[in-house]
Amino acid sequence: MATGEDDRFKHLETRDMCGCGLPHGHDGHHHAPQQEAAEPDQEPDAPKRTPLHALHRELGAKMIDFAGYEMPVQYPMGVLQEHLHTRSKAGLFDVSHMGQVVLRGRGADVAQALERLVPADIAALKDGRQRYAVFTNDEGGIEDDLMVANRGDHLFLVVNAARKVEDLALLRAGLEPDVTVKEITNRALLALQGPAAADVLAALAPAIAEMRFMDVATVEIAGAECWVSRSGYTGEDGFEISVPAAAAESLARRLLDHDDVAPIGLGARDSLRLEAGLCLYGHDIDAGTSPVEAALSWSVGKARRANGARAGGFPGADRILRELAEGAPRMRVGLEPEGRAPMREGVALFAAEDGGVAVGRVTSGGFGPTVGAPIAMGLVPAAMTAPGTLLYGEVRGKRLPVRVARLPFTEPGFKR
Repeated sequence: MATGEDDRFKHLETRDMCGCGLPHGHDGHHHAPQQEAAEPDQEPDAPKRTPLHALHRELGAKMIDFAGYEMPVQYPMGVLQEHLHTRSKAGLFDVSHMGQVVLRGRGADVAQALERLVPADIAALKDGRQRYAVFTNDEGGIEDDLMVANRGDHLFLVVNAARKVEDLALLRAGLEPDVTVKEITNRALLALQGPAAADVLAALAPAIAEMRFMDVATVEIAGAECWVSRSGYTGEDGFEISVPAAAAESLARRLLDHDDVAPIGLGARDSLRLEAGLCLYGHDIDAGTSPVEAALSWSVGKARRANGARAGGFPGADRILRELAEGAPRMRVGLEPEGRAPMREGVALFAAEDGGVAVGRVTSGGFGPTVGAPIAMGLVPAAMTAPGTLLYGEVRGKRLPVRVARLPFTEPGFKR
């Protein structure tokens, strides 16, 4: 990667990509074998390694410290080609740094207990299905986004790596002792994403071909018991596969043996989710951003809204329900800078080419390889959210035109 490209991904060294592990993503959507003790050749305070660490090195990955883990940011193919390969064929991602959590009830209804912490309708989540959710705080902001799966006798959660410690503390404080909260540390998480993903995985496990978007199932793949969801955080069809840590490398190699599959790093993961209009925690959403402002109103279940069967009852309900009824003062939107210069996170947005104060800011930005142009997302006043609205982003002291755009920037490829 050239020096200029390195600069594009400096933020990956300190913040998480996913929003769930999911579609996501936060995509996504949102996994695990944390090796809590340092390996023999590691310093005690060195980043943790996933079970695929040796394979990443073998494949020539450039590794970075990301959310406390040594993770691949790119492979020799390069970020641009990795992105395009995922859009056209299938990419394999190691997302084992994310947190996998199992919730079991002690005579309590686990779904209704979790609803004390999230505004999603968890009680209506059917066995074998998964749902995106957000943890909210008392001010109505988002503490993290996550994926919640109903696996029959328990709920399975995938949370962001950078928020794993905080999320576990939040869950334990809010649910125990009625619900047991167990972090799963002996499993890895792989994401196989792209239009060829279903054919590739079905060759090893035919049952997955019948899965729909956001279905979850226990499937034997290459001799290992895997917890599979048809989801991801790229905007493409695909799967997230929780696999025993001991079997992770073997499964990854089997998938990579297919001509359509290439290893993909965090750099392309970021550009893929941006094109898909998916939020990245700590950037597009944070503790001060409400689900309504983040254009995530759909994550607030109908049963949890005013006049719903279980209205409110989650942190920050007063603000969130008010904004659902009256609108939020600002909103997350897509942005298309004019010209070829990307607008990065933090760029101030103005209503006029000269004078005035900033009216908003860019929360994520970069080059969209599929789109072939710079793209971004940002928070702007509610009155300035109409597609085509002209704004100006201040880049190195100069205001450049940027227009509000519809999200996502690319058509989703999910199997409905």
